[in-house]
Amino acid sequence: MDMYQNPYMAFPGITPEEMGFLQQGTAELTENQKKYFYMVYSGKRKSPQDILIFTIIGFFGVAGIQRFVVGEVLMGLLFLFTGGFCVIGTVVDLINHKTIAADYNRKMAYESYQMAKMSS
Repeated sequence: MDMYQNPYMAFPGITPEEMGFLQQGTAELTENQKKYFYMVYSGKRKSPQDILIFTIIGFFGVAGIQRFVVGEVLMGLLFLFTGGFCVIGTVVDLINHKTIAADYNRKMAYESYQMAKMSS
């Protein structure tokens, strides 16, 4: 888990807040648990740029795709059937794409942490 002492730097679009959250959250894990956490979390994590791209696709195509990607199925359906809340919701998501990604990643970090704790 060495990768220059901070493997989280490899994540695209990682913010200092997310990095601090991950480092603090994994501080008490063993080295093997940290490796497992990193493996699981890296598979689940969404970068803010990905959310932005999906929102732009939703703006010009299928509204709500960004919400489906982060597991918000009901909100995705609502966006889909209302044309992204008459485009206003999609514009709001374009502005807030970093917050959407951060909220999703926080949930995935917690799930990954729980899985890593059970892996020992």
